[in-house]
Amino acid sequence: MAFTSTVLSLTTGSTETVTDLTRHCEEFLARAAEDRDGLLNLFVPHATAGLAVLETGAGSDDDLLAALHHLLPADDRWQHRHGSPGHGRDHVLPAIVPPHATLPVLGGRLVLGTWQSVCLVDTNKDNPRREVRLSFLG
Repeated sequence: MAFTSTVLSLTTGSTETVTDLTRHCEEFLARAAEDRDGLLNLFVPHATAGLAVLETGAGSDDDLLAALHHLLPADDRWQHRHGSPGHGRDHVLPAIVPPHATLPVLGGRLVLGTWQSVCLVDTNKDNPRREVRLSFLG
């Protein structure tokens, strides 16, 4: 068994985003996993971002953001009130879109379904700098 970890630094910008991390995961596994089987764990050490596995590019990423807007409106209902108006909703996001994901790796390659991608979900417009820890155990 081997354990390897790295931190991916990203700039998500000043809008709500779904950022595809699949290519970054594959590049990390090419170095860390070689031809081994194991698990890829991703963790976002932020109180206002999460990780999702979903289809991107066909509207699902925009649908996810729209659904989160419906579930977590950016208005003044939130107890947590610092930052932009409605920022309290960003602190509730990780309860719905968790800050972690664990995915299978076979033969050094990430195992996803045909249309699945690994994505960072970031609704916090106040913090454009994000980190994602990638760890391989195998």
